[in-house]
Amino acid sequence: MQNAVLNSKQPTRRNFLKKVSLAGVAITLGKNTALTQSDTKEEGRTEEVSGSGHITILYTADIHAQLNTHDEFFWENGKPVYKKRGGLAVLKTMIDFYRKQNPKGTLLIDGGDFFHGSAVASLTEGEALIPVMNAFEYDLILPGNWEVVYKKKKMLHDMGHTTAAKICANMWHKSNDENNGELIFPPYWVKYIAGIKAGFIGYTDHLIPKRQSPAYSEGIRFEHATYNVAKYIRFLREVEGCHLVCLVTHMGLAQQVALGNSPEVQGVDFILGADTHERVRTPIECKYAKVIECGAFGSFLGKLDIYMQNGRIKHYRYELLDVDPKRYPPDKTIQALIDNIQTPFKKQLSRVIGTTTTPLVRYFVLETPMDNLITDAIKWKFKPDIALSNGFRFCQPLAIPPGKSKAEITKEFLWNMLPVDSEVKRGVVTGAQLWDWLEKELQNAFAKDPSKRLGGWFVRYSGMQVNFTIGNEFGKRVNWVKVNGEPLDLKKEYTIVACEREGDPDDTLCRMEKIKYPQKLGMLMHDVIEEYLAVHSPVSPRQEQRAIATDQPMTLLTQLQGTTYEFR
Repeated sequence: MQNAVLNSKQPTRRNFLKKVSLAGVAITLGKNTALTQSDTKEEGRTEEVSGSGHITILYTADIHAQLNTHDEFFWENGKPVYKKRGGLAVLKTMIDFYRKQNPKGTLLIDGGDFFHGSAVASLTEGEALIPVMNAFEYDLILPGNWEVVYKKKKMLHDMGHTTAAKICANMWHKSNDENNGELIFPPYWVKYIAGIKAGFIGYTDHLIPKRQSPAYSEGIRFEHATYNVAKYIRFLREVEGCHLVCLVTHMGLAQQVALGNSPEVQGVDFILGADTHERVRTPIECKYAKVIECGAFGSFLGKLDIYMQNGRIKHYRYELLDVDPKRYPPDKTIQALIDNIQTPFKKQLSRVIGTTTTPLVRYFVLETPMDNLITDAIKWKFKPDIALSNGFRFCQPLAIPPGKSKAEITKEFLWNMLPVDSEVKRGVVTGAQLWDWLEKELQNAFAKDPSKRLGGWFVRYSGMQVNFTIGNEFGKRVNWVKVNGEPLDLKKEYTIVACEREGDPDDTLCRMEKIKYPQKLGMLMHDVIEEYLAVHSPVSPRQEQRAIATDQPMTLLTQLQGTTYEFR
């Protein structure tokens, strides 16, 4: 995959001038970039850098602070299957096992969204996860889209107190602060390992300010990876002389495949992706790079073995491995650490708040039982025409235990479902506003240009039924809409209720702009769900064709189309 010019060892004047010019890049990268070079210093390096050797990359992503073994969803023979997977103590045992197989050539990398997503994480603003991450001895980490949830200062604290190297080439301090627009993290990291010089460039999703509550990323500027990736690739190849170059990205599988097909990434070998929780079991072959993504919640471990000879990849092997507690006993040190950080919250989080007779799952792209539960609770409590919930693939499932007729919903699981306990807000919109908003939300999920996809799924709702065609052009996807069984009247006004997004204008609700009579209702989402469950348990949420795509099944499990990839 390496360009012939990049590999040329002939000391031509053209190549010399090229390298002199690229060397200027290092001068302009700022003081943080110098930190990325600590592993490339000659002193202290005893191994020969020959360009030949065996590197193992162990890769995790989207762990979302899930500390314990949990239910996990699989799609087998056209139906859901639930198995016990994950648990960070189990994951640690598994990582140690594979580290021993290649002790001098293994790197452990995390692709982001480690510090947020569970009760303990939210209640400590990520701090409880710092010693856990450090105990794993990660080599390299990347900020994900949820790392900003505690806001910029806390993100810097949590990530700054980890021992791993940090990279991200597309997050800048805004120019109006004391940091004068500099990159927040070093853009790349270089490592001598097993006779190989390997370079890694980091990118998170440039759409974070639109995807998340705007207040979370205040003070941060983002750009798409294509803004500067070619510059860093050339620098790592031609100036640093890296034999292997990888991107570590938190952009979503559709965006990452599009990036792999973009000429800007020529010279990259692999894109280690994250964000959409996809389970890539065979690397996706793009025009310029191969793309992987390794699931979520600590349920899976990506293992990439690369064998190099004379500075080129001779062959590689990739596996997506289940973190199976039946195969790997929990690491005692990690388990003790997890037990310790959970102890202050154990009583309140183990409280049972309701029961369900159907599995609570959120993996489907169009409509999910978990979000039907949430939006039904909002509609029951506040009696709007329509209740809304943002669409995303957050939260591991809750299965019905073998031999049981129902599963207990705990306060801890409620935090998994809604890891931000937002205030409820009401507004009034016209039917025409609803129609236009639905078109925009479908574009966010299914834009033909992957760089415009938000990484989440289609918005969720109660009180409304929407029929649409995903493959149509923007603005022409919605076929018809019904509100409480009646055809949508474009001139009629409807009440909507959803959760407040911190930092949005007062007249914006769930990315719907210029609503009338906006009103915060003085109640948090967790309280709404608890009240609903207290009255209605056991609940039995199912897919009910609230969202109907004419060209995809209700069980659609990925945004990515046009490849051989399947979520399973």
